[in-house]
Amino acid sequence: MKNVQIILDSACDMQKPEADALGVTLLPLRTNFGGEVFLDGVTMTHDEFFEKLTQAKTLPMTSQIPPFDFEAAFRRLHAEGSDILVITLSSKLSGTYQSAVIAAQETGIDVTIVDSENVTAGERVLADLAIRLRDKGCGAKEIAAKLEEAKKHLCITGRVDTLEYLYRGGRLSKTSAIAGTLLNIKPVLTVRDGQLAVLGKARGARQSNNFLNEAIATRGGIDFSQPLMLGYSGTSDSALQEYIAASREIWEGKLESLPITSIGSTIGTHVGPGAIVVAFFANEQ
Repeated sequence: MKNVQIILDSACDMQKPEADALGVTLLPLRTNFGGEVFLDGVTMTHDEFFEKLTQAKTLPMTSQIPPFDFEAAFRRLHAEGSDILVITLSSKLSGTYQSAVIAAQETGIDVTIVDSENVTAGERVLADLAIRLRDKGCGAKEIAAKLEEAKKHLCITGRVDTLEYLYRGGRLSKTSAIAGTLLNIKPVLTVRDGQLAVLGKARGARQSNNFLNEAIATRGGIDFSQPLMLGYSGTSDSALQEYIAASREIWEGKLESLPITSIGSTIGTHVGPGAIVVAFFANEQ
């Protein structure tokens, strides 16, 4: 059986040191700050990104991975005799999936490509499942089939701490941003059909935390036998730790430690610092 090599894009919010430790290839999206281009999670850490974001007068631009980057990775791994599996962020949020498809066509290499239909921690838990299956000896196409089934039970929900970046990015009107800020509104978001969607609008951290817990309960709770990921944006995880403490009945006794990731530029550009997210596989029947 061929050795399976997994290629991920940086929208899963894995950074290069961790990717190297897990034995996967990480291809970074680009982040452009006023003409200065950085590679997400490779030449710019998540902390460095938020330090620049909070000081920037205009929002940075993020761009998809070009086909050339995938082509180079495909040729290298194919030459090593590897069975290649690619997992990308949602094709409805970026052209990165299409770049991978184009690269496979151009090279003529048999590559298995999975559209996660998700992003950030949602994409990450799917990647973690793929790594588990790889380590059990599954081939690329077998892993892909299991991921497609798992996606039916994949859930992600989170809340934004500030409306500033949604407004600056053109996703919220000035009037709504001002009113929402005065009322301490914290939108609760999810990914539905591969696109960002609003679950509700909570007033304050306590109500938004309740929204997250209700979203988990609605899906029958968390399947703790499967990968789980919590995430936070910014240079501090204090908001996430407050949420974990406030909802300890969900986590206590289930895991030795909770897996936590920081959010990078792909979603961080739009939500700003202080956002938190929970991604899991539902325990529904």
